[in-house]
Amino acid sequence: MSHLTSTTRDTISVLIADADNMSAHLIADGLTRGRHEISVIGVSNSSEEAIYELERKRPDIAVINAHLDDGPMTGYLVLQHLQLLSTQTMAIMMIPDSERDLVVDAFRGGARGVFSRIQSVKLLSKCIRTVHEGQIWADSQNIRFVLEFLARLKPLRMVKPGGGMNRLTPREAEVVQLLAEGMSTKEISFKLQVTEHTIRNYLSNIYIKLGVSSRVELALYAVTREDTGNSVRM
Repeated sequence: MSHLTSTTRDTISVLIADADNMSAHLIADGLTRGRHEISVIGVSNSSEEAIYELERKRPDIAVINAHLDDGPMTGYLVLQHLQLLSTQTMAIMMIPDSERDLVVDAFRGGARGVFSRIQSVKLLSKCIRTVHEGQIWADSQNIRFVLEFLARLKPLRMVKPGGGMNRLTPREAEVVQLLAEGMSTKEISFKLQVTEHTIRNYLSNIYIKLGVSSRVELALYAVTREDTGNSVRM
């Protein structure tokens, strides 16, 4: 049974990762029947298959079940791997129910939407279009879970600039300077002619070396340095 279709410039290409092959094809059939804006270009059942297909086909949207054929929660491995790819693919995590940890970890892993398996395929179609348009898909309960999680995190720190900058490589220091100028990750990657993934790696190393934990803390660190001319008097 196959409901996979070819894609055109005007369609949203979708890859479905689900433990059950028949269920995945039923979802594919439901998404494409009578609709021309969605094209299902692949179905995978294991995390290994899903990762391979994501790397090869690079769909617009990946609909990933939390549980795949190779084990419970292996869908989160696919989500994690997706963040390492230099791709525009956006992920929607399908979960069995709105359990707090499943929702929070999906968004922490980079998902742009969380969808319950008990909801209709028609609603999934709307979810896919919404995420493809650059919006987040989450109901009020899921949003509350995320907000409660954020409230428990450590508050934003005002890190006092010190001698840590001399621990950075010239390229890392350049990334910090561009960040202090207000550039986004995408803009920095374009400026330095490297991938956004490379910039994120630089930022991770910079966080460790300077003792900061977020982009905002790094930006505050950068603009209050006395040796750049960017210092801000508080």
